[in-house]
Amino acid sequence: MAYHHDGTTTCGGYSDIMVASERFVVRIPDNLPLDGAAPLLCAGITVYSPLKYFGFTNPGMHLGIVGLGGLGHVAVKFAKSFGLQVTLISTSPSKKKEAIEILGADSFLLSPDPEQMQIEMAYIMGVWAARGTLDGIIDTVSVIHPIPPVLDLLKPNGKLILLGSPNEPHQLPAPPLIMGRKTVAGSVIGGMKETQEMLDFAAKHNVTADIEVVPMDYVNTAMERLAKGDVRYRFVIDVGNSLSPTKP
Repeated sequence: MAYHHDGTTTCGGYSDIMVASERFVVRIPDNLPLDGAAPLLCAGITVYSPLKYFGFTNPGMHLGIVGLGGLGHVAVKFAKSFGLQVTLISTSPSKKKEAIEILGADSFLLSPDPEQMQIEMAYIMGVWAARGTLDGIIDTVSVIHPIPPVLDLLKPNGKLILLGSPNEPHQLPAPPLIMGRKTVAGSVIGGMKETQEMLDFAAKHNVTADIEVVPMDYVNTAMERLAKGDVRYRFVIDVGNSLSPTKP
């Protein structure tokens, strides 16, 4: 709980109005819906920043994205907007249809399947998508999972960028890194200037998060569903229609 200098309770992001320094405010382009743009201020910049910083913006590059959730689905949208070929890597076969037919990924790899992960030059959904064929990989998964099979998908000099933060350390053997001169790095969020750049890019390419809008009194239920992974892919709280108007 936080309080103003006069003792009244602050509401933070749940306020109906607030005052902030212009240094910490971004402009939402007019053609971006506020509800679909809200998650871009977290998930959007989290995936946009490494795409730009690590050079995954050249049309025709082949990018792998591990995990189709709040981060992964936005990563697919941004990557396709940059003109990349995208392979979605997931442990859930049920996400293949959504990845390809709805989000626009070019191919899908089921990560527990050794034949899909290790076969050389497997032609899947119109693009080459298997061992040694990816220029880079954005890994959005926040639980422990095998890293060597993911590294095997990279070309020589490829880059694996970790965005998830598991409770336990990953096992990272040296040989796959040494033999292919591959890089493993991490990334988190971005600065104000880059966040504004991301929003402008999203507006230009019609990138928004897939959301479910809920009222304030649904928050506890939403948290329970979130823990079960029962959301596609972000909850957005309708603060404006949940609070009574501010008294003058």
